[in-house]
Amino acid sequence: MPIIASAPADAKTRDAWLERLFEAHQDDQIPYIERLADHWGELCASKEVAFAWADKLVGITRMALSPDKTLRGHFHGTSACLSALYRAERFDELVDLLRVDTIWPYKQWAVRAMAASGKKAEALRYAESCRSPWASDYEVDSVCEEILLSSGMVDEAYARYGVRANQGGTYLATFRAVSKKYPHKAAGEVLADLVKTTPGDEGKWFAAAKDAGLYEDALALASRTPCDPKTLARAARDHTEKQPAFAVGAGLLSLYWLVQGYGYEITSVDVWDAYRATLVAAERHGSAAEVRERVRKLVAAAGAGERFVTKVLGRELGL
Repeated sequence: MPIIASAPADAKTRDAWLERLFEAHQDDQIPYIERLADHWGELCASKEVAFAWADKLVGITRMALSPDKTLRGHFHGTSACLSALYRAERFDELVDLLRVDTIWPYKQWAVRAMAASGKKAEALRYAESCRSPWASDYEVDSVCEEILLSSGMVDEAYARYGVRANQGGTYLATFRAVSKKYPHKAAGEVLADLVKTTPGDEGKWFAAAKDAGLYEDALALASRTPCDPKTLARAARDHTEKQPAFAVGAGLLSLYWLVQGYGYEITSVDVWDAYRATLVAAERHGSAAEVRERVRKLVAAAGAGERFVTKVLGRELGL
């Protein structure tokens, strides 16, 4: 979409592109390019072209959204029409068109139109009223956050939507996304707010805390609830030179959670990696004898069951 939208082309050429795209969108039964219609206004590349496409599609769209059930139905070009109306700045018409009961992917255009026409408070209220089991809370939060940020209300945007509207694929990715969008917030504050959203999963924020240099917080989180032993062992290995105390703590926690039976597809190699990384860090820290004894007691105290770690390290530790 960005490539097509920014490509230099005269009106005739662009119109030919749009016709081909619209036909492909109509024929796409899987669908692979369904979301393309959400960016139709951007694909038009100008207000004038968007205006023409809005005129072309608005009649059928109005019927598809009609409260009259004999007229109402699915039209693949509905999102394209709404996007074109928005790009053409026909905001009042867009809001009026969406006064019917319909789905959030369409209603969001009314929210955006209200905000763009200066009715930001009304837009926020309308967006909040759209919440339902069939509306994505993440998408509603994202639109509301965008409105508040555009109004310069950064603190309110963070307090109300910042944590929920910036979810990444991992806990670390979420932390980075929130921190990047709100750079004035201290890393510790952002981390604490994120941890509150996942009670019972505090250990999964270990990597985020470590990434922010909050080493004490990282160890505290990893000691509260399970944390991936491999992640902890890697942290111990990577921080031996610059943060030996942290490395020792991470290594001991890695062995602790291994003894407790946590970790995905754990092998003897993983156990040895955690053990060696812990001892190397302890040597650097100057506490090798103490740490080795702590590891010995930790492994010796393994409860009933397979005692996998004891089998791997037993001879090494004299058990």
